[in-house]
Amino acid sequence: MKVFKDYYNNEVSLSFEDHPFSKEPKHVWVICRYENKWLLTHHKDRGIEFPGGKVEEGETAQAAAIREVREETGGHCGTIDYIGQYYVSGKAGNIVKNVYYSKVDYLEKQPNYFETNGPVLLDELPKHLETDSTFSFMMKDEVLPTSLTIIEQLPHFK
Repeated sequence: MKVFKDYYNNEVSLSFEDHPFSKEPKHVWVICRYENKWLLTHHKDRGIEFPGGKVEEGETAQAAAIREVREETGGHCGTIDYIGQYYVSGKAGNIVKNVYYSKVDYLEKQPNYFETNGPVLLDELPKHLETDSTFSFMMKDEVLPTSLTIIEQLPHFK
């Protein structure tokens, strides 16, 4: 388990064990690849980030992850892997979020990308995300780089 402070100085506990904080988390985040590029979305308020959001009533976290990728990018998940889970002890409350990795089979143009401006494809992630104002705060703590070390070991990563 890794414990650190996030962008807003909240304590975050990140684990790659099987659902250490909750069997039914209420939030998901999906690190995506499409045609050997990173597939992100441009959130209207927060900036560029990987897709994610809340688990809806009666929905599993994995189903929410697949839905969020489709809603925010038009991406259709080919594979989806549970990577880990993190717990944020925040000033406004506590959040448990599952982290997934998905290889997206195809993108479908949509009339509406909900609270985002749609897909963003990048060959590489910037080296200094923590100081790049075009990226969301969600991209600026230890969750992403630590998760990438796990993802890059998956046999279907590339």
